[in-house]
Amino acid sequence: MIKPANRVSEVQEYYFSRKLKEVARMNDEGQDIISLAIGSPDMPPSKQTIDKLCEVACQPTAHGYQPTMGTPELRQAMAGFYKRWYGVEIDPKTEVQPLIGSKEGILHVTLAFVNSGEQVLVPDPGYPTYTSLSRILGAEVVNYSLREDNGWQPDFDELEKTDLSRVRLMWTNYPNMPTGGNARRETYERLVSFAQRHNIVVVNDNPYSFILNEGDKLSLMQIPGAKDCCIEFNSLSKAYNMPGWRVGMCVSNPTFISWILKIKSNIDSGTFRGIQLAAAAALNTNTEEWHRQYNIEVYRRRRKIAEGIMGLLGCTFDPAQVGMFLWGKIPGKYADVEELTERVLHEARVFITPGFIFGSKGCRYIRISLCAKDEKMVEAYKRIAALAW
Repeated sequence: MIKPANRVSEVQEYYFSRKLKEVARMNDEGQDIISLAIGSPDMPPSKQTIDKLCEVACQPTAHGYQPTMGTPELRQAMAGFYKRWYGVEIDPKTEVQPLIGSKEGILHVTLAFVNSGEQVLVPDPGYPTYTSLSRILGAEVVNYSLREDNGWQPDFDELEKTDLSRVRLMWTNYPNMPTGGNARRETYERLVSFAQRHNIVVVNDNPYSFILNEGDKLSLMQIPGAKDCCIEFNSLSKAYNMPGWRVGMCVSNPTFISWILKIKSNIDSGTFRGIQLAAAAALNTNTEEWHRQYNIEVYRRRRKIAEGIMGLLGCTFDPAQVGMFLWGKIPGKYADVEELTERVLHEARVFITPGFIFGSKGCRYIRISLCAKDEKMVEAYKRIAALAW
């Protein structure tokens, strides 16, 4: 009898992959489910981004294999992005690596730095892929707690008491998903110090710094010494409305980038040239006004509706949180979060995310996505308001 590799038993099918099958069946039955679950921006990229893609796609010479390290145009644009928005100097030839999205980056970085049986620090609550890919690749996951009373920042006193002798990587994500905890320079400074003292590579996933975050945009790379011991991911999926294009980046020192490229070059053959040059156009030409109009203003309107939904459900939330989700704590009358989310799905026909998928510390929370049209969110509010809570 043919059996799967042992690693298949280490993970479950991704929650949204499983749940969306159920939602699809309900829609096939005519139930018209409104999804407020997934963070996939519903607005288009800028016109110049799409125009560049079409222009390049019409060129007969544009369809061959592309360099795994990325085109010079895209690498230069990514370095310019860091200089323009974060004030960080990045060498486009040696300190940035284009990615086919951050999920791919998590795979490549783990393969480049972690041997089977070594440990990885993963936030709880946190992005599920940090855990699942680590397990698939044979790493041991060590969770560190994020708490609401600490602004969802790492508890460094707790970390210092942890046995770190086998830890190779630490995943962080600020501004944080799912909690909306914002980036803090003090946290970044402590992360760099922690990495230096314990010989651990800190990887900060930073795709949300443009979303409902009108203050200074922070990057781990702004901290002196960070480039020597840290890696940062960024992405065009959220801030540039390009989730399906699969364009991300990682920045670090030339040695780390060369190790990541060595792994990546054995796995893929480069992104289509049209996508790379269109992504470069987005990074080079999208203005502060574009980001304000197509990110901040839209998500601010939707956030108010999401806050109203939280109120209907009796959930509490931090109004200072940022990003394209709203994270709220459920009332004590529910035995668990799925008691609430399943009722919302099957009675109100609205799909929202239970926080347990992000870790044990999310078991009493829900997450509402702002990536649905205003009218859909208003309709979701009406459906939920029609039930007796």
